[in-house]
Amino acid sequence: MIQHSKTLNRHLLDQLRLTPHMPGSLATVFAQMTFAAKIVAREMRRAALVGELGLVGQQNSTGDDQKKLDIFANEVFIDAITDSGLIAGLVSEEMAEMQIISDTPEARYIVAVDPFDGSSNADVNGAVGSIIGIYHKPDGGSAHLESDLTSGAAPMVAAIYVMYGPSTVFVYTCGAGVYGFTLDHDLGEFLLSHNNIRIPPHGHYYSANMGYLQDWNPKVQYFFQKLTEPTEQRESRYSLRYSGAMVADVHRTLLEGGIYIYPPDKKHPKGKLRLLYECAPLSFIVEQAGGLATNGTTRISHLTYNSIHELTAIALGSPAEVKLYEKCLAE
Repeated sequence: MIQHSKTLNRHLLDQLRLTPHMPGSLATVFAQMTFAAKIVAREMRRAALVGELGLVGQQNSTGDDQKKLDIFANEVFIDAITDSGLIAGLVSEEMAEMQIISDTPEARYIVAVDPFDGSSNADVNGAVGSIIGIYHKPDGGSAHLESDLTSGAAPMVAAIYVMYGPSTVFVYTCGAGVYGFTLDHDLGEFLLSHNNIRIPPHGHYYSANMGYLQDWNPKVQYFFQKLTEPTEQRESRYSLRYSGAMVADVHRTLLEGGIYIYPPDKKHPKGKLRLLYECAPLSFIVEQAGGLATNGTTRISHLTYNSIHELTAIALGSPAEVKLYEKCLAE
C-alpha cells in the first residue's frame, strides 16, 4: 500500500478548487516543470556513466564556470517551458538575456529559473537542485517583459524548488501554504510527503560559507559569535550545516529551523546570489511557511531590481534567528 497516494497533479487540482485566486493554467505549467525535474533527476543518477560530469569551459551570465549538467538542465527547462504554450518569457542563470517564448494571449507567465543550483556538488555526488519563480505577465506585448519584471509589475504567483539528493523532492507554494512531494521512481509520480510545511520558530543549525568569515562586516561576524556562544537560555551551540547548494541548505532550514545566510563580502558588496531566480522564489516559500527572509535591512520581497541578474545578500529561515541577525546589523 502506498502511504502517500496524493499526486502533485491531484493536489494542485484540489488547491485550485479551494483557492479561487489561483489561475487554473498553473496546473499545466507545473506539469511541465515536474516533467523537466524528472528528466534532470534521471540524468543526475547516470551522469557519471554517460560522461555528463565536469566543466564545459565556459561561464554563465554571472561569471560562474558552467558544468555539463548546467547546460543540460537549462535545455531541459527551456524545452518544457516552450512546450507549455503558456510562457511568454524565460530568464535563466545560464542565459545573458531574457528569451521571448510566446506573444499569444494564452502566454500569461514569465519563468525565472536557476536550472541546476549547486552544480559544483554534482561531481562528488552531492545534493543539487533547481529553483523556479513563476511571475504573472501583465497585459501588454512581449517587448515589455523585462521591464515588467524589473519594475515589479509582474508579481510572483508561484515558487518551486526541486532537490536532487537521496530522493528527488519537489516543494512549491502558490501563496497558500507550502507543500512537498517526493518522486516515486517506480510510479514516475511526485507523491505528497510534506503536507503544509511550517518552519520551526527557531532552530539549532546555521548554513553559511564560513571560509569567508574574515571578509564579512564585523556586525555579521558578531552575529555568528552570538550564535555559537551558549547562553542561560540555550545550553548548546548552533551547529554548522553547509552543503554548497542553496536548495539543499534551505530545505534543511525549512524543515528543521535555523538560518541560511549569504552576506555581502569585500568582493561582492551587494551580495553574490541572484535575486530574481534564486533569492526571491526561495524567500517566497520560506515566508509562506512562517519564516522570514531579508537582505539584512529589507525584506527580500520588497527589494527592487536593476536587471534580470540583480545580486543581493540574503538571510532566511526561522523568525528567531533572522530577527537576531537584523538586530546585530542594526546595533
